[in-house]
Amino acid sequence: MAASNGAPLVVFDFDKTIVDCDSDNWVVDSLGATRRFDDLLRHLPWNHAIDAMMGELHAEGRTAEDVAACLRAAPLSPHVAAAIESAHARGCELRVLSDANAFFIETVLAHHGLAGYFSGTDTNPAHVDGAGRLRIRPYHEFAAPAPGHGCALPSCPPNMCKGKVMERILQEEEEAAVAARRRRRAVVYLGDGRGDYCPSLKLREGDYVMPRAGYPVCDLIGGAPPAAAVREWDGFEDLARVLLGIVDDEIARAAVTTTTEQDDAAAMNAAVVGAVVVPDCRALPARQEAALLPQAVRVPN
Repeated sequence: MAASNGAPLVVFDFDKTIVDCDSDNWVVDSLGATRRFDDLLRHLPWNHAIDAMMGELHAEGRTAEDVAACLRAAPLSPHVAAAIESAHARGCELRVLSDANAFFIETVLAHHGLAGYFSGTDTNPAHVDGAGRLRIRPYHEFAAPAPGHGCALPSCPPNMCKGKVMERILQEEEEAAVAARRRRRAVVYLGDGRGDYCPSLKLREGDYVMPRAGYPVCDLIGGAPPAAAVREWDGFEDLARVLLGIVDDEIARAAVTTTTEQDDAAAMNAAVVGAVVVPDCRALPARQEAALLPQAVRVPN
């Protein structure tokens, strides 16, 4: 739901943006399965490998709660939590767009009391099956005969093109703006990895991309910048400063636009009123003046 004050829609990546780690690796390392996961990656795509790894851990007696306990210990800066809370308080709608998975993201956000600030999450689906095994599926199915996402950009993994998701989000924003007869609100996207480059390219003039300095997406953006304004962040205190600066600027810009539109409307109304000619009854034509005088009433004899 768009705020009436011009606050932007803010879309967060998850790994190394909300949490300061790769959540897949964090869980695998915490459960002592790093070498086996590396072996799986030699012959499986990442998304399939993490699902297979969850299967192996389940076979050893590890539970979904064991995985959740690891996630609750994942590093999340208080500056990120404060930025999420402050952006929401200013009227921003917040979303997550991530190549992690639903179980990991929901567990972390719930643990830190942040889940209620987000209106939606686009990520790889995950669930605990009847046997208690955590299953992780690709956002875009790509194993034959599934067609995959169809994006040719080499920075997009086969299981998820974030650019396709961003296109859908922007289309929804355009439709909402038309229905409400307002300007589309700005979209801010924060990310760090190669997969965050494609959604950055989908943003338009008036939007913002916030790449994490020194990370792969920053290098890709430096080579071929998007149409959106680029605002780097270096560390989580900087993330909060840059993001809230953008939010405040957009709210201020909307306030100026609203005031200008109101002033223009008032000036137009005044001009219309000034253009209306009110006739002076003393100058009415004799025939019209006579028609306005009281008429005698004929009374029968």
